[in-house]
Amino acid sequence: MSDPAAPDHAPTTRITARVIVASNRAAAGVYADTSGPRLVAGLRELGCTVDDPVVVPDGEPVADALRMAVADAVDVVLTSGGTGVTPTDRTPEATRGLLDFEIPGIAEAIRAYSRDKVPAAALSRGLAGVAGRTLIVNLPGSTGGAKDGLAVLGPLLRHTVDQIHGGDHPSSAAGG
Repeated sequence: MSDPAAPDHAPTTRITARVIVASNRAAAGVYADTSGPRLVAGLRELGCTVDDPVVVPDGEPVADALRMAVADAVDVVLTSGGTGVTPTDRTPEATRGLLDFEIPGIAEAIRAYSRDKVPAAALSRGLAGVAGRTLIVNLPGSTGGAKDGLAVLGPLLRHTVDQIHGGDHPSSAAGG
């Protein structure tokens, strides 16, 4: 018998995830994307259920793919690409329009983690936040950005998803 007061997403539930790659050239078949498969593999290593990456051109197709993920009640969406400063980099704008609230500490931690190895990481405009009950995190479109993003997200992911779904803080975190 289930407890009606329990959150609808218990910490032991498998996290569902989706990877959305924003790349005009990869979407057009000019080259094969490599960051998306790295993110999928990393999410699976973290115990998430995730399909192959969705590859779309930057801009409105990213927003469409994000809306679909939120409608599908996916727990976590990682985007790859479109976070820089070129005219076609529009992923943060596509994301911001869908978020109910931002979690700036996640994006800041990812930039800080990468910055010492790759100074250009400071140029990433990636966001992190929540739309509905879906955590969305924008990552740079490189395998290094994917690896660094997973390194930062790994220890946070389960707790963040649990919190988004109404979970309580573990007693050790609450000082009890």
